[in-house]
Amino acid sequence: MGYIDAHVHVWTDDYDTYPFAAGHDPQKAVPRTFFAEDILGHAGPCGVDRVVLVQMSYYATDNSYMLQVMKDHPGVFGGIGVVDPTCATPEQDMLRLAEEGVYGFRVSPGDKPIESWCDSPGFTRMFAAGAEQRLAICPLIGTEALPALARRCAEFPQTPVIIDHLCRIGTSGVIETGDVEALCRMAQYDNVMVKVSAFYALGAKTPPYHDLRDLIHRTVDAFGARRLLWASDAPYQVQNNHSYAASVALLEEGLDFLSDAEREQIMRGTAADFFFR
Repeated sequence: MGYIDAHVHVWTDDYDTYPFAAGHDPQKAVPRTFFAEDILGHAGPCGVDRVVLVQMSYYATDNSYMLQVMKDHPGVFGGIGVVDPTCATPEQDMLRLAEEGVYGFRVSPGDKPIESWCDSPGFTRMFAAGAEQRLAICPLIGTEALPALARRCAEFPQTPVIIDHLCRIGTSGVIETGDVEALCRMAQYDNVMVKVSAFYALGAKTPPYHDLRDLIHRTVDAFGARRLLWASDAPYQVQNNHSYAASVALLEEGLDFLSDAEREQIMRGTAADFFFR
């Protein structure tokens, strides 16, 4: 089997069947569409044959388009969905989606106070369901949100947690030592994983992304390859002066500290074990 891309968004311009949620203007979507065929066209030549879809924010908690893509390509796409943590029973939505192959659930602080962003009763139910059913909580956060997350990881040590995009370290253009240390401290929680992804948005934000080597090296040392997943974050990785091939190349050629076994684990094994059961 080939590599697995653990983070890709898809959406369509069939607004009658799959309308965007309130507050999202289709005219502002860039690109206008990104279909399954688009990501497979980028992925295949790079040795990637499976993809984990992440529910696009344009659809809020309506996961139907992502689910349809998964059904149309059995065995090719896994899923990370979105449920509403403020509803009465978010865990029931998680379980329903898990029956359709969605094993992760994206969350973010939104407009909540950062020091308590995941402290609500809804998040309690989500973390409990994650522990019971091996479903991942997948936070899109910066390091300022880690203390609140750490409390939950201590409270629910069996809950899988997959932190997106190296915890967005370096989005400012500078990779701060304190931020790297904060992420690495999360390795004390055995079920926390990290996506090594979105290189276009981190550090110098310029291919071949070699300025990210030290950040990735420290993350590998802290978490080990079995708790890391490579991902592109397409379509954003394939816009402007970036390319899908450059994201793959950083792992294949630019990180000489990785053994072949570690590279295989990060680019395939971890995602295969969790999202393609």
